[in-house]
Amino acid sequence: MTQSSPPRHAVVIGGSMAGLLAAAVLAEHATVTIIDADTLPDSPAPRRGLPQARHVHVMWSGGARAIEEILPGVTDAWTAAGAIRRSLPTDLVTMTAQGWIPRCGEKQFNISCSRDLLDAVVRARVTGLPGVSTLQQSRVRALEGTAARITGVRVDTPQEQNRLVGADLVVDASGRGSRARSWLQQLGVGGIRQAQVDSGLVYATRIFEAPAGAHEMGFPIVNVQSDPRVYVPGQTATIVPIENGQWQATLSGTRGGQPTGDPELFIPFAKGLRDPIVGELLVGRKPLTDIAVTQGTANRRVYFEKADLPDGFFAVGDSVATFNPLYGQGMTVAAQGLLAVRALLRTQGLAHPSFGREAQRALVPQVATAWELATSQDILYPGATGMKPRAGTGLLNSYVSRLMTGATTREALTAAFLQVVTMSSTPAYWLRPSVVWHVLRASDQGALKAPPLTAAERRVAGLDQGSGPVDPVGPVGQAR
Repeated sequence: MTQSSPPRHAVVIGGSMAGLLAAAVLAEHATVTIIDADTLPDSPAPRRGLPQARHVHVMWSGGARAIEEILPGVTDAWTAAGAIRRSLPTDLVTMTAQGWIPRCGEKQFNISCSRDLLDAVVRARVTGLPGVSTLQQSRVRALEGTAARITGVRVDTPQEQNRLVGADLVVDASGRGSRARSWLQQLGVGGIRQAQVDSGLVYATRIFEAPAGAHEMGFPIVNVQSDPRVYVPGQTATIVPIENGQWQATLSGTRGGQPTGDPELFIPFAKGLRDPIVGELLVGRKPLTDIAVTQGTANRRVYFEKADLPDGFFAVGDSVATFNPLYGQGMTVAAQGLLAVRALLRTQGLAHPSFGREAQRALVPQVATAWELATSQDILYPGATGMKPRAGTGLLNSYVSRLMTGATTREALTAAFLQVVTMSSTPAYWLRPSVVWHVLRASDQGALKAPPLTAAERRVAGLDQGSGPVDPVGPVGQAR
């Protein structure tokens, strides 16, 4: 924006991670108004419009690096607020479909904390940017404009119904419940196709008090994954150490094997997995919250980029695609996509007549990669519904399975596995000659037979003290 050009104004619908990052990117070129139906907290706190925040959220290194590019210094701000930077696989005890991943020197990293903390730090940075304002407790009811051009939104605010907020650009970041397709259809924009793959996944989370000394020693993330190659419901359990000396434990199960909100069944579910380690670690831990249960976790993708979108509009984040939350892709996909949008803005500017459509297309590579990774696995579970794998997927899955087997014994393949899982590279990385060479020689000879916890970690967790205390199944904050 030059001194001679008229001031530009952008509206971002939704103040979650994708919306905040979109606002940060747009703030270089326009004033920005973030519109959200909630009151946005000034500190880490839950909000009604983000119920999934109660569950484990891991910021992979691919996402953390992208957000760091958009908001320099944010990683240090997260850790200063209590988040934990975890080296991978050094600080990770994980059982994949093929077996236990050995712990070795850092290949990638993640940021471990509650979703509320992640959002709060980013929100403080973005809302503090010059030209960024918020319109809270306000709900967008419609897009303003025509099928050719969006010129703003109609909003119900606490002070005024059907208020017109004009804009040169409207970005829909309102999430899984987005009404953008309906709004566009009301303006005569049709043909917006949607796809879905639903494994019937349900996940349940409870926060526990970590054992004394666990936080200080840097107790690892512990995770037991399912094996989609076996035709049974996929069940997983994860413990992520988060801020304030707490353990956030999330269980999940696909159709026919879902967890419930019954506290009597939480730990037994975790003990009944392919390895009981997560359940064993939770025995005797003091629960600090009720069990939060979430359903409706289908992978869903809206192909906005294939429609004849009006100028002045694009969608981002969960409004475009939602993924099985177990893969931890959502925030990273949004951040990396918005980096591509930022590059587009810097070359052609907000005033370019087709900017919205080009921005929508710029998001496609990140969305498409995550979609293929998530749906190719989820469709394998019993009772899964949706689009079937493309021809050739079986051969690719066999190759990836062999790579994953090698990741349990070969450090080079452990690194390659993490390179893609953390979304630091696309799956094409797995087809590099150096990786293929190791895959061809992969085997499970010498693979770990038990969770690679150290003796000190086992002592802190109470695993070497006989049968251990009784499972805590009483009311919140109590142990029976």
